Amino acid sequence: LTAPLELLTVLAQVGTWHCRRGLRGAGRSLCRTEGVRALWKGNLTACLRLCPYSALQLAASRRLVTLFTDELGHISHWRAIMAGSLAGMVATIVTYPTDVIKTRLIVQNRLEPSYEGILHAFYKIYHQEGFRALYRGVSPAILGAVPFSAGSFFVYISLDKIWQEPIFHFTPLQNFINGCVAAAVAQTLSFPFETVKRKMQAQSPWLPHYGGVDVHFTGMADCFRQTVKNKGVLGLWRGLTPSLLKIVPYFGVMFSTFEFCKRVCLYRNGYIESPLNYKLTPGVDQSLHPQELRELKLLRRENFEPRKSALEN
Repeated sequence: LTAPLELLTVLAQVGTWHCRRGLRGAGRSLCRTEGVRALWKGNLTACLRLCPYSALQLAASRRLVTLFTDELGHISHWRAIMAGSLAGMVATIVTYPTDVIKTRLIVQNRLEPSYEGILHAFYKIYHQEGFRALYRGVSPAILGAVPFSAGSFFVYISLDKIWQEPIFHFTPLQNFINGCVAAAVAQTLSFPFETVKRKMQAQSPWLPHYGGVDVHFTGMADCFRQTVKNKGVLGLWRGLTPSLLKIVPYFGVMFSTFEFCKRVCLYRNGYIESPLNYKLTPGVDQSLHPQELRELKLLRRENFEPRKSALEN
């Protein structure tokens, strides 16, 4: 549903000729020259990448948060920021080649394609430009993961002060709003790195018009410099509007779903009476970890099961 917004964001960041008349004009030009289906270029790659990226980010974040907590289970804001940043880096590095392929599929002409699909793009980029081309732009991607992941997680865990109640009492609507606010702040902070990354991914001597990039550069620092020189400082935030329209509701849904799944797991572990509320189960030691609670339940079950007599054995 949000693929056209992603496509317009990438085209605006790269600076292809479609965007000379604004985002609405870019959409019209693209539909007129390549057809309506062009609005979904690169969407299959984005869908295939989404699951492992989100899973890696959340799994790494939970693992790192566990490592950074103290003996009482508390974590400072700065350690939470570090955990979120490292989780974003892990997910970015592992899935980065698919991001390069998605960008190349988006900027190419659908009627005169340089790549015929995901596997062909991977094969062609690897053989024409080498393995390093699949990680072109990874430096600004990693640097951008720091303000994005840190900003989103830091804002998210700090919103309990705004709501003036503990975070574990938030309703699904509150979690959705928290995710939206966190994503908006984080995406705005990290967007210049995202813009430079897209330009580096798209620029290639093997593509027509050098990939359609609006500035020519020799590396990450030069790309920042050339973009500011030719497009102004705001050129680094070009395409932010469609990006926010896409990513803000996505993160809202992701965070609210994530928190609800945590509540379901607490219910299964016996800490709360129902996944729909936070009323604690009486008689359960809240200081126990889930694994310790499961072991305690198994131990109690074994102790209270009636033993068979020798004759029955």
